[in-house]
Amino acid sequence: MALLSEEPPREYGDDLAAAWRRARAGGDPYGSRWRAEARRLERAAAEGSPAGPSPTPPLPETGTPPRPPSGGISRNPAPPAFEERGPGRSPSSGAAPDDAAAGLVAALAFPERVARSKGQGSFLMASGTAAELGDGSPLRSAPWLAVAVADRPPHSASARVRLGALVDEETARAAAGHLFRAGEEVHWEDGDLVARSVERLGAIELAARPLRDPDRALVRAALLDGLRTEGLGLLRWTPDAEALRARLGFLHRTLGAPWPGVEDDLELLERAYDWLEPELSRARRRADLARIDAGQALNRLLPWATGEAARLDELAPERIEVPSGSRIRVDYAAEHGQPVLAVKLQELFGLAETPRVAGVPVLVHLLSPAGRPAAVTADLASFWQGGYRAVRAELRGRYPKHPWPEDPATAEPTRHTNARLRR
Repeated sequence: MALLSEEPPREYGDDLAAAWRRARAGGDPYGSRWRAEARRLERAAAEGSPAGPSPTPPLPETGTPPRPPSGGISRNPAPPAFEERGPGRSPSSGAAPDDAAAGLVAALAFPERVARSKGQGSFLMASGTAAELGDGSPLRSAPWLAVAVADRPPHSASARVRLGALVDEETARAAAGHLFRAGEEVHWEDGDLVARSVERLGAIELAARPLRDPDRALVRAALLDGLRTEGLGLLRWTPDAEALRARLGFLHRTLGAPWPGVEDDLELLERAYDWLEPELSRARRRADLARIDAGQALNRLLPWATGEAARLDELAPERIEVPSGSRIRVDYAAEHGQPVLAVKLQELFGLAETPRVAGVPVLVHLLSPAGRPAAVTADLASFWQGGYRAVRAELRGRYPKHPWPEDPATAEPTRHTNARLRR
C-alpha cells in the first residue's frame, strides 16, 4: 500500500513487484519516502488505528462491465470464495513472494482492474476497459495482471498500464469474486446465432461451451437482432412475396389505414411478432430464417379484422387484363411513384381509358414488338391522338410484320403479327 500511495518514478518501470524491490533497496529520495510511509503503515496496523485514506485510482474508469450480448444473458451469480492464505503460501502459483504479494495487494485494491491477456501486450480488464503494456515491459507475457496505475492517452480506446503486477487466475477470481457471473448468452455474431453457457469475471470471459437448448425468448431476441443488423433479406423473398409487399406498400401510401406500412424494414421489424410468429418461434439459426416464406408471413398483416383484406385483389390487383386478353403483371414498386403496366403497344389498341388501381391511373410503359420501351404515358387517350404518330413513324419500318394502324383507338388489339391475323 505504501507503494501505491505515491506513484514511483517512471524509471522504476511498470512492474509493481520490481518497483517494490527497488524502493526497498533505497538509494534515492523516493526510496526514502517509501520506507517512511511503510513504517507509518506498519505502526498503524500494529496499533489497530486507521492508516489514512486509500489511494485514489489514477485512471478514471470509463469502461464498465459489458452489457450482455444483444440477444440477452441469463445470469446466475456464483462468486468463488476467497481462501485465506497462511504464512509462506504464495497467492500466485510459481511466482516469487514479492510478485505474488504485489499482485494480491493490487488485485484486492482494484478488483475491477484485474486483467486477462489478449496477446501482444494487450489486456482486457474486468471493468471492460482495454489496457496496453509498453513494448519493453517485462509483463507482456503475463497471462493475468492486476493493474495498479494506468492512464488513457487522448483519443485512445485503450488504457496505458503504468504499474501492474503478475497474478494468476485463482487470485483474480478471488479478488474480483463479486464480478463473477455465470449464465446463458444468446446473441447474433458474425452472421449467425451464437448460444453459449458462459462464465465471466466482469467483462473477462473465463469459460464457455455451446448450448443445445437455449432459452427460446433469448433466441427470438437474438434472431431479431440479426434481422435488424443484416436486414429482412435473411428471409426467403420469392417474386410473389416481393410483389405482395409492393402492393401493400402502394395501398398504404394511397389509402392509409387500415393498410399496413411494410416498405420500411425497421417498421416491419417493430411489428415482427405480429407477422413472423410462429415461424420465428421455431427458428434457431440463420438457415432457419432463410426458410421463412416472407410472403406467407406478410399475409398476417392484412386488415382481416375490418374485412378490407378481402379487397386486396380489387384495389391492387396483381395483374390487369388488357384488350388483347393478356393478363399483365402490375409493378407497384415505390420508386416508380405510381403503379407501372409494361405491355406491348399493339395489345392496347382500342383502349381509350388508362387502367386505374385504387383510383390511381397506372403508368403505361408501351413496348415495341421486341419488348423494348417505345413510349410512357398515364393518358392513353392523349397518346393515341398525338404521341402514337411519332412512335408509328419510327417503328413500323423496323417491325413491318406487325400492325401499325392509323387509328389505334378503333383498331383490333393483338398479340400477333399481320400474318397470324390474316389466318
